Amino acid sequence: MANFEYIALDAKGEETTGSISASNEADAIAQLRKGGLYPTQVAPTGKGGVSGTAKRRAKKGAKAKAGTGVGGRIKGKVLMIFTRQLATLVDSGLPLLRGLSVLGKQEKNKVMAGTINHLADAVAGGSTFSESLGQHPRIFDKLYVNMVKAGELGGVLELVLIRLAEYQEKAQKLKNRIVSAMVYPIIVIVIAIAILIFLMAVIVPRFERIFAEMLGDKPLPKITQVVIAISRFVQDNLLIVVLGGGVLYAGWKLFAMTKGGRRIIDRWKLYVPVFGPVALKGAISRFTRTLGTLVTSGVPILQALNITRDTAGNVVVAEAIDKVHEAVREGESVVAPLEASKIFPPMVISMVDVGEETGQLPDMLLKIADVYDDEVDNAVDAMTSMIEPIMIVFLAGIVGTIVVALFMPMITIITEMNNAAG
Repeated sequence: MANFEYIALDAKGEETTGSISASNEADAIAQLRKGGLYPTQVAPTGKGGVSGTAKRRAKKGAKAKAGTGVGGRIKGKVLMIFTRQLATLVDSGLPLLRGLSVLGKQEKNKVMAGTINHLADAVAGGSTFSESLGQHPRIFDKLYVNMVKAGELGGVLELVLIRLAEYQEKAQKLKNRIVSAMVYPIIVIVIAIAILIFLMAVIVPRFERIFAEMLGDKPLPKITQVVIAISRFVQDNLLIVVLGGGVLYAGWKLFAMTKGGRRIIDRWKLYVPVFGPVALKGAISRFTRTLGTLVTSGVPILQALNITRDTAGNVVVAEAIDKVHEAVREGESVVAPLEASKIFPPMVISMVDVGEETGQLPDMLLKIADVYDDEVDNAVDAMTSMIEPIMIVFLAGIVGTIVVALFMPMITIITEMNNAAG
């Protein structure tokens, strides 16, 4: 029997350290799990302990990382493809190290290729896969690392990788749907502003000169006078208008960086007409899928709630999750804080309540996520069908007003020319 030092998480997600006697490292891990602990590091006593092991591995990882080009960011799609390919290889029986080597050779993205090679070097050097992933926080977030760690401890790494791949694919699909829904009106608004500036700065001044030459001092229609006045303002203050738009955008960004400003903006996103339902349903789907995937993979509920809060993407939702964390830590129900947040619909609360009562909360959370993925699709379709006619009417109204304003004096000019010819 030998002594092993360990760092582990208890049922509340809090870190604890100690030592244990066991025949080998695997036996030590098994004993800790039987005692309700989730070890993150285990090392023989007298060889630097867990802290010494961690330092050596970190130093080894830093050396391996130097000069490889790793440390940058990658797109979510690249990470999603890597996870799916690794899950397929490991599930097929290929050893993890061999799978990483294969993917490192075929990866075309330089940052991802360097990262995969570094992961392979770290694993070959004695680090666990989760420890290796933790050295790349800009690519692998807490959710990814903790799910892999839970899979390693439970001996079901291939199953966890498959769940991670499915999670990323569904999350990417949801993100693409929401982004595509938001991009369309933004593009239309930008085009409308560009057309408006072109008409006011180029077309209207030419008509103004024609009116001055043909009508002299005769009064123009009121609507024409208004359009010409706006055109003169745009011509005289175009730089100020552009700079003013830039200042407003910068001010919005600075406001969003403050804690209070972020909360106001995130709450507004959830409740603003037309766009709000899409954002709210997307936030619910993200929350339930993340928490359900983590708990199903073996991550302790309190730790899973912390990770879900950090990856919520919305301050208001994160605050609601934080209250759920406090309730669970005190041994209370998940339902009460969810209901008190006023964010989650009655259907979600009822399904969570049933899942908690029957002991099937993780499965119920994933079912809610599937339901709300479909809800997001329907909400996006409804929003798009609503926005298209609104935008068409908006553009037609602006351009039509300018056209009417310009052609009313032209009618007068044409009438006078006909009278003069007759």
